[in-house]
Amino acid sequence: MKARVIVTLKNGVLDPQGKAIEGALGGLGFADVRSVRQGKVFDVELTGSDKDAARAELTKMCEKLLANTVIENYAIEID
Repeated sequence: MKARVIVTLKNGVLDPQGKAIEGALGGLGFADVRSVRQGKVFDVELTGSDKDAARAELTKMCEKLLANTVIENYAIEID
C-alpha cells in the first residue's frame, strides 16, 4: 500500500526558506507570487491492505519522527 505524508509549518510559524523562495521567484520575474510556504513530502510504502491500520501506523510515524508537531501540521493520503 502506498501513502503520502505532507508536512507543513503551522500558521504563524516563521518560514525563512519560504521567504527565500518567494524572493527568488520575484527575482526571476514571477511578480504575481504573493507568498510561499515550504514543506516536506514523504512517500511511504507499507505492507498490508488495512487502510485504518495503515493510517494509525502513519500517524504514529508522524508523531514520533516525521513531523515536529509543535510547529508543523501533517496530512496523510493513502492510495
